[in-house]
Amino acid sequence: MSTPPLASGPQGPHALRPLLDTVLDALAEGTTARGGPLPAGGPEQIAQRLRDTVGDLLPPHGSDTALHTLVRALTEGAADPADPLCAAHLHCPPLAVATAADLAASVLNPSLDSWDQAPAASELEALLTHTLAHEVYDTDADALVTTGGTESNQLALLLAREKHGTVQLVHGANAHHSLNRAAWLLGLPEPVVVPAPAGTLDPAALDNALTALHGPLLVAATAGTTDAGLIDPLPEIADLCATHGARLHIDAAYGGGLLLSDRHRTALDGIARADTVTLDLHKLGWQPVAAGLLAVRDPTDLTPLGHRADYLNADDDTEAGIPDLLGRSLRTTRRPDILKIAVTLKTLGRHGIGHLVDQVCAHANELADLITAHPGLELYDRPVISTVLFRPTHATDDTVAAVRRTLLNEGRAVLGRATLDGRRWLKATLLNPHTRPGDLATLLKLVEGHTPR
Repeated sequence: MSTPPLASGPQGPHALRPLLDTVLDALAEGTTARGGPLPAGGPEQIAQRLRDTVGDLLPPHGSDTALHTLVRALTEGAADPADPLCAAHLHCPPLAVATAADLAASVLNPSLDSWDQAPAASELEALLTHTLAHEVYDTDADALVTTGGTESNQLALLLAREKHGTVQLVHGANAHHSLNRAAWLLGLPEPVVVPAPAGTLDPAALDNALTALHGPLLVAATAGTTDAGLIDPLPEIADLCATHGARLHIDAAYGGGLLLSDRHRTALDGIARADTVTLDLHKLGWQPVAAGLLAVRDPTDLTPLGHRADYLNADDDTEAGIPDLLGRSLRTTRRPDILKIAVTLKTLGRHGIGHLVDQVCAHANELADLITAHPGLELYDRPVISTVLFRPTHATDDTVAAVRRTLLNEGRAVLGRATLDGRRWLKATLLNPHTRPGDLATLLKLVEGHTPR
């Protein structure tokens, strides 16, 4: 049996080229077979189809058709974020140029745990993190690359604990669930949850909570909630943190992309006053997963992450000028997710990225207008970013949930769900810049057509 070819090295491109054709053909066939935003049939039927198609994943002898078979099967059974009717989650369709760059990262396979595994990638990461940290702060800030909001939030709590001791986390009822999990993982006290009666943290309630608490305090605000895309009153929260001597973290995993839009950047006024900020470019950045960052106003806060392993960052190597990368993450092996981000920013520029942000925000407002004009639908509120909540007029919560599941099982549309003001809403998260008004109208017709009368 011949040894299979490698993806890199002098012969790598020659070996990859026909395989890429196979992948692209399988993607096209699977998309055609699916015929919509997701496969029809529901969980059991989809799982059975996949099992029947894939068969034994570890057969005695291999198959030359395995690549085509599995890529086609995965594509046919995928929820495709590039379909305008797939609009449930903060699950963006990746840009082609970012995906192509990600292929190069996979081929070269640098690991950012030591310089000798990633000479150019380590410098590119330093350039990129400095560039993006400067988007948040005017000072000489820094940023770490993460797998997304969950890791970024956990790092933010860790840095706060290492600098101030056992901190008391205070956050709104609208905050991301990863903050509670991070407090648990780090052995911190149970978070104090402040009411968010209108979907955003209530400053008066925060003031009362901070007044009653003692010891080191960490406030976590949200810029882009997962349910409605709402933004907490950041300037007021920053003022309260300054008054009470509390550290401030802002989870802008969703809303952080607004920083790249001249039109919408002001919605994040006050963000530069945070000690740490979570950003995700696999949301409003159109990157393949994963593309997260944690921006840090004071780079010295990162000092506790320093770690020594002689085979990766021996003291004499560091003294000789070889960069030490272990303090840039809690992970050891780390792929160069910065390449796709850097290629995207360089290709589109600030104006190009900002235009995409503006487009999806405009689409959300167009959908809100259609809902407002529809007598059979109720709008929760005007969108703040690109999330729109709505429901059939006079529908029960059970009906709202049933409409969503029916559309999922039929493979017609992917809508999310959220509960605000004690009621259940359908959620459309618009992250596809290619969406057209006709797509939005179709989405509403599908909802209307499945609402019991």
